[in-house]
Amino acid sequence: MFNIFCTFKKIQIMTVADLKLKIFRQIDSFEKSRLEEFYGILVNYVNGKKDLSDWDKLTEEQKQGIIDAINEIEDGNGISHEKVMTKMRKKYSNA
Repeated sequence: MFNIFCTFKKIQIMTVADLKLKIFRQIDSFEKSRLEEFYGILVNYVNGKKDLSDWDKLTEEQKQGIIDAINEIEDGNGISHEKVMTKMRKKYSNA
């Protein structure tokens, strides 16, 4: 004999205003670096540049390199844009 237990979760339907408010609250809690990252993703999405077919064209080594780089940045081991630009300007100021 089988015991069957079913649980039903009430489906919550959000209005557009509720959804916007929920998104705003989540974004509002981001720290600056996370907000900048989110903005870049959003801009790419809005501009239609989110083309995953390019990902499929990469080798496994290239994909792993990108994943490793993202993990390093998320772990706080990245170098800020300002520091990179300062270094490059100094290095190539005579070019």
